Amino acid sequence: MDEVEVVVAHSERATLRVGDVFLKVDADQGRIDVEVEAMALAPVPTPEVLWRQPPVLAIAAVPGTALGRLGEPSTASPAAWAAVGAAIGKLHRAPLPSWPGRGGRGLEEWAAELDGECEWLVTNGVLPAGLVARNREVAEAALRPWTPVFTHGDLQIAHVFIDGDEVTGIIDWSEAGQGDALFDLAILTLGHEERLGDVVAGYGTDADLDVIRAWWSLRSLLGVRWLVEHGFDPFAPGCEVDVLRSRM
Repeated sequence: MDEVEVVVAHSERATLRVGDVFLKVDADQGRIDVEVEAMALAPVPTPEVLWRQPPVLAIAAVPGTALGRLGEPSTASPAAWAAVGAAIGKLHRAPLPSWPGRGGRGLEEWAAELDGECEWLVTNGVLPAGLVARNREVAEAALRPWTPVFTHGDLQIAHVFIDGDEVTGIIDWSEAGQGDALFDLAILTLGHEERLGDVVAGYGTDADLDVIRAWWSLRSLLGVRWLVEHGFDPFAPGCEVDVLRSRM
């Protein structure tokens, strides 16, 4: 019998792997609904849905290996990163889904959350005030009007699979929906700034690099508390706090 591997588990959701099957358990059925519909609509390789029995979604493993991990060097080639950029460009040019995604919140909502998290980080002594203030300043460039596109919403490199220089699958679509294209590109390259040029080269459309860098700061500032409270370490080398320090 195959072993049961706990891929991720916290109070909101859990993902288990049994052989070539992933079992996603989510208390929020809305996220599962979004994931299933987004995978059906996305014009890029996605996992096959095997069955669904709330609160569990079973999907098949995609071939290949993850593009990389936050905090670790990526061994993927520049051509592979460019291929991922091309796939994301194809997604962003696809017809819009009918619902807003994680990256599609209003500017006032983003700004209010950012202000609250910055205050929490400083008040609780989690990060130095100067580091928070500098990144809050950088993040401001992300808070501008954008034209909505079909975004993945949580496009971290561990969610992108490749075989050689070919994209074989993109997983975890529960945050997908209408959003800012540069949000996706920023999450993909978070902690891997040296790969941004390869991604943009494959993307096929001009991308504002200053806005992508602003999203790095904004995403990292918003992520620290959640990561700490859910048992993850944003202070690990190459992770969110190092991303914030790199803006100094």
